[in-house]
Amino acid sequence: MRILVTAGPTREPIDPVRFISNRSSGKMGYAVARAAAQRGHEVRLVSGPVALPAPDGVALTRVTTAQEMLAAVAAQTPWCEALVMAAAVADWRPAGVSAVKLKKRAAPLRLELEPTPDILREIAPLKGRRLYVGFCAESGDPRPEARRKRAAKGLDLIVANDISRADAGFEVDTNQVWFIAADGTERELPLLSKEAVGREIVLWIESFRR
Repeated sequence: MRILVTAGPTREPIDPVRFISNRSSGKMGYAVARAAAQRGHEVRLVSGPVALPAPDGVALTRVTTAQEMLAAVAAQTPWCEALVMAAAVADWRPAGVSAVKLKKRAAPLRLELEPTPDILREIAPLKGRRLYVGFCAESGDPRPEARRKRAAKGLDLIVANDISRADAGFEVDTNQVWFIAADGTERELPLLSKEAVGREIVLWIESFRR
């Protein structure tokens, strides 16, 4: 199967030095890509800025901003049979970007923000028979928001987790997630390594296709 995965954060520049981003390490998305490649699938990975090596056997495209990630995903979605959107795309970006470094003494006290592109919404017309998998990271019980997000974005599966847990949030090697599918079924996974969660996601994709 041809599987496209996104991973990591995006960085939305304020000036040549500063940017808006988040704490995503990319470990979850890279684990999905690695698991898919190990199971013999053809895998492409679109990654934001992370400190991780490319998984063996995976074609890697590096991007920085949400707009760049949208362009890369839109260009490669027609190739894939399944898309796993594990990236933590920044929700906002500065409305204007300075071409030179802003001096602290002269910088504005308020930063005007605008929404970044909603990648899943933008590529919804490309779905067809492709399998779309999304993620939902929330503080506290993520399931209500995950159910809403899955329906709103037309996802076949959403993977939800509580980022307020020290052992299941950003920058750690473990995760505890729920699988919420379009047919209404929900499955809670125990605390696992992100590598194991990645394998479970790939197994779900395989079973769905069968």
